[in-house]
Amino acid sequence: MSAIRGARERARIEVTAAIKDEARKQLAAEGAAKLSLRAVARELGMVSSALYRYFPSRDDLLTALIVDAYDAIGEAAERAHRTTAGTTDTPASPGTGLARWVAVARAVRDWALAHPHEYALIYGSPVPGYTAPQDTIAPAARVGLVLIAVVEEAHRAEGLALPPLADELRPEAERLAAELTADLTPGLTPGLAPAVAAPLVAAWAQLFGLISFEVFGQFNRVVEAREVFFRHAVTELARTVGLLGRRG
Repeated sequence: MSAIRGARERARIEVTAAIKDEARKQLAAEGAAKLSLRAVARELGMVSSALYRYFPSRDDLLTALIVDAYDAIGEAAERAHRTTAGTTDTPASPGTGLARWVAVARAVRDWALAHPHEYALIYGSPVPGYTAPQDTIAPAARVGLVLIAVVEEAHRAEGLALPPLADELRPEAERLAAELTADLTPGLTPGLAPAVAAPLVAAWAQLFGLISFEVFGQFNRVVEAREVFFRHAVTELARTVGLLGRRG
């Protein structure tokens, strides 16, 4: 019986993967708004009723594709972070945080340029009639959590050149610091400082703004040396979160 169950599970995994692969082709050809379960079933030689056993509705299929895309771009960021992170026994040298920040940003950009239609699904225009469920929240946070970790690690190991914090922004910055630090490993100190929490969220948004401008063509006939431009821009973003220079 276990062998039969195993065969069924493998078959289900294979069919699910085939459905999602065909749906991604439709995303590239028609866009998310025109994604159709019937069209996917037709291309795979399935009857619609059979496909509904895997994805009961278009929104269920969209959610699966969105989670996959968030997980993929998140894994790219996490892999870059792992690659540039030393061992816990190796003290960080000045500039380590900046190197990690730039490596993560470049990995996110590389993934977006290699998968423009999947990037558009998660960072492009909302799909009419679709509301993302709670299942998408954790995958969507993966890149942000890596950026937070880079800054928090630099704070602990190198110290940060903390930017000044406007009094009117302090309550919001303290709330952001508490919420963002709560997503990191418990017990890490000193945690995320309020003075860096607000600029970090702004830098996170600006990173995806830079990438979106490139993916969606807004840099056409404007920026030609895009790799150099991007590297310089994300280095400037690192400055805003305190990664260029130690505290006095």
